[in-house]
Amino acid sequence: MPNAGPHGIDLTDACWRKSSYSGGANDCVELAEIGSHVAVRDSKNPRRSPLVFTRSEITALVSALKSGAFNVLTVPGR
Repeated sequence: MPNAGPHGIDLTDACWRKSSYSGGANDCVELAEIGSHVAVRDSKNPRRSPLVFTRSEITALVSALKSGAFNVLTVPGR
């Protein structure tokens, strides 16, 4: 595979999407749906290998983010 990503998933035809909330800036993450997986990459450095999750893993991550499960990671004073 010429453009194999993590787990051997072919990213050649990946259609990367950026959040509409990014305002066109290059400081966010991009997602691409690839079969039963979702790839996530840094828009500032798209040549780096993306993180690849199953749909159930990405669903759990988004649910946890929405619920505030990671709020304990907030740095005081910021």
